[in-house]
Amino acid sequence: MTASRRDILGPALVTLLLLCAGGVTSWFLAAPALSVPGGSAYDIERMVLYYSTLPRLATALLAGGALALSGALFQQVLRNPLADPTTLGVSAGANLALVITSLFLPGLLGAGRDLVALAGSGVAAAIVVSLGARRGFSPYSLVLSGLVLSLWCGGLAAILTYLNQKYLASLFIWGAGSLSQQSWVIPLSLMWKLAAVSIVCAMLIRPLSLLDLGEGSSSALGVKLVRLRTIVIVCAVALAAFVTSAVGVIGFIGLVAPTIARLAGARRPVQLILWSPLIGAGLLFFADSVLQLVAGGLGDFLPTGAVTAIFGSPLLLALLPRLKIRHRIQQASVRRQSRRWDTKIPIVIALFALVLMLLLSMFVGRGIDGSWTLVFGEYSRDVLSIRMPKIFAVLASGAMLAVAGSILQRLTGNEMASPEVLGISAGSTFGVAIALFAIAPGFSGQFLFAVIGAIIVLSMILLGSRRSSFAPERVLLAGIALSAMVDAVVGVLSSTGDPRAVLLMRWMSGSTYLVDGMSAAAETVIAVILIAIAFAARHWLDILPLGPAPSVAVGVPLARARLALFGLAGLLTATATLTVGPLSFVGLMGPHLAREAGLTRAMPQMIGASLIGGGLMVAADFVGRTIVSPYQIPAGLVSALIGAPFLMLMMRRKA
Repeated sequence: MTASRRDILGPALVTLLLLCAGGVTSWFLAAPALSVPGGSAYDIERMVLYYSTLPRLATALLAGGALALSGALFQQVLRNPLADPTTLGVSAGANLALVITSLFLPGLLGAGRDLVALAGSGVAAAIVVSLGARRGFSPYSLVLSGLVLSLWCGGLAAILTYLNQKYLASLFIWGAGSLSQQSWVIPLSLMWKLAAVSIVCAMLIRPLSLLDLGEGSSSALGVKLVRLRTIVIVCAVALAAFVTSAVGVIGFIGLVAPTIARLAGARRPVQLILWSPLIGAGLLFFADSVLQLVAGGLGDFLPTGAVTAIFGSPLLLALLPRLKIRHRIQQASVRRQSRRWDTKIPIVIALFALVLMLLLSMFVGRGIDGSWTLVFGEYSRDVLSIRMPKIFAVLASGAMLAVAGSILQRLTGNEMASPEVLGISAGSTFGVAIALFAIAPGFSGQFLFAVIGAIIVLSMILLGSRRSSFAPERVLLAGIALSAMVDAVVGVLSSTGDPRAVLLMRWMSGSTYLVDGMSAAAETVIAVILIAIAFAARHWLDILPLGPAPSVAVGVPLARARLALFGLAGLLTATATLTVGPLSFVGLMGPHLAREAGLTRAMPQMIGASLIGGGLMVAADFVGRTIVSPYQIPAGLVSALIGAPFLMLMMRRKA
């Protein structure tokens, strides 16, 4: 009896507390308009209240409830406590579909904006669920697939926004989750759509409850698992798509609300599905009310989704120890053919390909009329003086990221570890953002702040993973959670309207537009020094993957070696990120391609990875410079478009 009362009273008390707190906060927003005496035919204060503030609060209630219900459905049907529209990439897929449609097929938005969002969400969900199905719906594989897909969708949306700022600039704040309203149209349209999906969800409560008995028992009781999963996932995707179509991406509400419901006492599926949307509605209602009250006139420009991500990411980190890992990605042994390749052959091939790519990138380009041209004659020196610094900067950056990825993969025993996935690049991004907005220094100052940010994030990941003995899965998820939090902070900074936000956005995209001879020379010198230090640590990198006991037995100072190598990876990443941005994925592709070529020992693998990584970035810079000439796609984003699908392909292969 006591437990039953706790199941009801706990979530009810939390819901009441959130709604009351939101109501009190919103009263301070409405009080100035209500205190003004009436009688004026054109009362601006009251019009803002009735047609902006109140519709926004109503939208917050509806969006919070829908996202929380979506998260609860995902968590119940996938048996994954970390599943929600953000971590599964559903919201990012809808956002990308809307961005693409806004640019290329704007007429479809008038005919069916929700259908576009549903299509994007459906494709994203299908990709993530198909990857998860190959691994028995492992919580780790589902969340990693979803978060990487979110990174890829975000990268492509950033490319389109960057190339079409005149048309898509307004989508930046909306894409980060803006609840700002000018009428009751959106909340009223959301109401009936969400009500229709909620009715279907109510009919699914009983079969969902039977899933707690296990797949075998629930099937014996007549539950058709495939059909049930399909219907529930469609409902969850629809809820997230409707909200994303209306207000953009609101992060982590679908994760936070069900978690609070469980902590408050909700245990059974019927309780979780009932209380999660109520708690989610109160949570977003309270968060947005506080945001408007604190931000004042800037409340319409600060993205609510970014603010919720700032608070949701730490919760994801806190929940990682509770995640039950049913699948672990091991360091894969290199597949051998009947004949053994000599390690010099792939290195020579990679070196030849790199030299060829350098020559192509330096001497081939587009003319004024868009035709292909060779650089020669009287203007060749002027063209090369502009082009060569950018080429060598991306070459050095790609090599550093690949070497950093090799170090991290050997230290963690996980071939999916890379500076981008582990969040080190996001730490560098945060450092540079602080440098730009607070101090605005030159290259040396930005480098210092990037290094500090990378080391702080890396330290947080390592400290948070100590209790799990640095389990690779938890290290990866911790890094991605921190990346989401850092990206949210950067999004808030970028939405302030400060002109430096344009510089930050260009830098995050991996643009080489501002690279000159001096900065390229500095980056190249730093790259040579740091890579040489990494080569000098080759014996540690050969021994440490064998495990702690063998490493200590042969005299390796385990703690100091790990600390030094992780710090070196942070320095390499911070320097490279200054040029190619935080989402290149070269730190993943370079080491993996070197391993596939047969380079297994530390020294040959780092040499091969650096050549491959440098060549990939030079190729990305060349493609970005020529494919849509006279416009230029940043090299970092070009490589990201290749790298994220590459990672998902790896996950599909590693069953």
